[in-house]
Amino acid sequence: MRVVTTAQPLDVQPTPLALLLLGREADPKSERGVECPGDLPAPSDPDLVERARAAKEKLGDKVFILGHHYQRDEVIEFADVTGDSFKLARDAAARPDAEYIVFCGVHFMAESADILTGDDQQVILPDLAAGCSMADMATAEQVAECWDVLTDAGIAEQVVPVSYMNSSADIKAFTGKHGGTICTSSNAKRALDWAFEQGEKVLFLPDQHLGRNTAVRDMGLSLDDCVVYNPHKPNGGLTAEQLRAAKMILWRGHCSVHGRFSLESVEDVRKRIPDVNVLVHPECKHEVVAAADYVGSTEYIIKALEAAPRGSKWAIGTELNLVRRLANRFAAEDKEIVFLDKTVCFCSTMNRIDLPHLVWTLESLAAGKVVNRIEVDRETESFAKLALERMLALP
Repeated sequence: MRVVTTAQPLDVQPTPLALLLLGREADPKSERGVECPGDLPAPSDPDLVERARAAKEKLGDKVFILGHHYQRDEVIEFADVTGDSFKLARDAAARPDAEYIVFCGVHFMAESADILTGDDQQVILPDLAAGCSMADMATAEQVAECWDVLTDAGIAEQVVPVSYMNSSADIKAFTGKHGGTICTSSNAKRALDWAFEQGEKVLFLPDQHLGRNTAVRDMGLSLDDCVVYNPHKPNGGLTAEQLRAAKMILWRGHCSVHGRFSLESVEDVRKRIPDVNVLVHPECKHEVVAAADYVGSTEYIIKALEAAPRGSKWAIGTELNLVRRLANRFAAEDKEIVFLDKTVCFCSTMNRIDLPHLVWTLESLAAGKVVNRIEVDRETESFAKLALERMLALP
């Protein structure tokens, strides 16, 4: 590895199009609405839009482009369908004639699409660096060690794993292999109801907040029924007695975007905007969810704003790209839609999928070269699909 050092700090000056560098400058206007202090840089090549159109037109029905709600507008423009992660994976499975599935999302989403699509279809992620910090917080080795801890505590046979869709294929496979199911943010209660019919306890992976919020807010369990398993501590930082007493064993994972919202964010926006409705995603912290007016998945958030009366005011606790898109969409209906926090935050890994990467992907496919294919091995796919099928069979 070549290491470059410099005796003096680099004097990098932000341009009008660039995000302000952390610690260098502040923009008081960033505390209003959903505006970012400076915008994401425009594509360096002004011909990228036309190149994307030309490549997509050349590929025709051979390509099907999926765009997650958190993607940049420049990417969403070329998506054949938009949605949350599981909706997009199902949309891909419903297009068996498409040879190439280009998933503009993050790695675990492309894995799910590969699991659910046919063997003759190829799933492609425009940038392999587009991961998910939450999904990365639970590895197969860590979860296997956790199961050993539960076994040593004498409770493994009572535990049913429930894994959030925002998890790797390995974790989904572990879940399927151990009799569990997958859930989304919209059907988590149904999944937990089913799990408690199968066993006495649930191991919820990898997002502690969705698990806690669903158990306490939607199912009537108490916070004392929940413990947090920390994979970085011996025995998860828990005693055997704590594990035996718990009903919900929550993995210590979280979303780096939704975890930023705080109770202070809610209190502040209520002071600044009279009669505001606070609507947040269930991946937010428990105290944020408890203080909000409405809580729901990405699809729920969109539908709630569609049904909202003209002139209503909303503070939304979810990813900034989506909030800005919704604010622009409903501006004509005089719906005031702002980002919940004063400190704006894009999903950094989701934003790795940009127009240059999409153009490179489409032009490569048009030239007959498959790039960045995502493939899940047969055994992992088999058990992961079993867990997904259990979810699909939920009442």
